[in-house]
Amino acid sequence: MLRACSLLRAFRYEGEVLALPELVERTALSKTTVFRLMASIIAGGLAERAGKGRYRCLAQLAPTRSVRLGFAAQTDSEFSRNVTASLQAAAARRQVQLLTVNNRYSAQQAVQNADYLIAERVDLVLEFQTYERVAPVIAAKFLDAKIPVIAVEIPHPGATYFGANNYQAGLLAGRALGRWAKDNWNSNFDEIVLLDLPIAGSLLELRGSGVVAGLDEQVRGADSVPVTRLDAKGSFDRVLNAMRKFLRQGKLRRRLVGAVNDVAALAALTAFEEAGAHDYCAVVGQNGIRQARAELRRRGTRLIGTVAYFPERYGDDLVPLALTILQGKPIPPAVFARHQLLTAKNVNLVYAHDIKGPSAEFHHAEWEEDGKLWLARGGS
Repeated sequence: MLRACSLLRAFRYEGEVLALPELVERTALSKTTVFRLMASIIAGGLAERAGKGRYRCLAQLAPTRSVRLGFAAQTDSEFSRNVTASLQAAAARRQVQLLTVNNRYSAQQAVQNADYLIAERVDLVLEFQTYERVAPVIAAKFLDAKIPVIAVEIPHPGATYFGANNYQAGLLAGRALGRWAKDNWNSNFDEIVLLDLPIAGSLLELRGSGVVAGLDEQVRGADSVPVTRLDAKGSFDRVLNAMRKFLRQGKLRRRLVGAVNDVAALAALTAFEEAGAHDYCAVVGQNGIRQARAELRRRGTRLIGTVAYFPERYGDDLVPLALTILQGKPIPPAVFARHQLLTAKNVNLVYAHDIKGPSAEFHHAEWEEDGKLWLARGGS
C-alpha cells in the first residue's frame, strides 16, 4: 500500500503522463514493482494507460504536491493582464500553484523579482519583462539556481521562448498596408514610419522589418521609399508627444505607419488627426488589444489592421509547456503564439464577445494606461 501511494505521489498533477522509466526514477522502486503496482492502480481507477509503457494520473492530488510556477508579469497593461488571467485559469485547471509578481516595466524591479522567485523555490519561471539589457542577468540568476525559464515575448539567454513570431507578424501587417495603399492611394505614398521599441532588442525590431517586406510584396518599388524609425517606448501620452513633434517637422506627406504595438498605433492615429492629417496616413498595429479592436469598429478609421496574438489564450499553451519542461521531455527552443490579422471586416467575427448592445460600432472606450484615463477617439 505504501509503495502504491509513493507511485501516486510521483505524479505532480492530475492528468500528468509519465513513462515507466520516469516512475522508476521518481520512486526508486524497481521496474518490475512499478509495472505490477501500476496495474493495480489502473484497476482501481486512479490512473490509465496513455500508450505503451506510459501512464496518465486520474487522481486529484493534494495541492502540496503540485508544481509551483513563478510568473513575472510585464506591467499592468491590458495585454499583460490578459496573459496573467489566462495563466491563473490554466494553472487552476491543472492544480498547479502560480506565484505572480509584477515587473512594472522596470529593469530594476525585474531583477528584484527574480531574486524573490528564487528565494521562494519555484520549480520553473515564466519571465515577461521588456529590457534586453537585463535579460542575461535575470537568466543567469535562474540558471545558477537550476530553475528553468520560459521567456514570454522577449528572449532570455538559455530560456525557452514563447510569444510572437515577430517577422511573420510584421509581414501580415505590411501586406495589409500594401493592399490598402494599392486600393486607396494607387500605390503612391511618400514615407514609411516604423514605431519601434529599441529597449526590447533586435528580435522585436523584426516586426518593423516584416512590415517593410510585406509592403514590398504588395507594392512594387516600396523598398525605395524612405523609412523613418521612431522610438515608441512608454505610455500612450509619451508616444503621442513624440509623434506630434515628428509631424511638426515637415509638410503633409502620405505616410504608412507600422507600429510595434497597439498603444503606439493608437497614439500615431491621434497625432495625425490633431495635425489635420487624417487623410494622409494609414496605420497598422500589433497585439489586437481591446482598444485597437474598438478603433477598427470606428467608421472612417485609418487603423487598417492589427495583428492579434490572443494573450487570453496564452495560459493554455504556457502551463502545459512548463509541465513538459519539468518532465524533462524534449521541446523546441521557440514556441510561437497564434497570429491573425484583425481588420474592420473580421473583428466582429473573431471577437464577437466585444460587442455591446445592438450596434457593432463602439463609440468610445475607456482605457487606463499608467494610471491615466484615456477616452478613445470617437467618444464624446
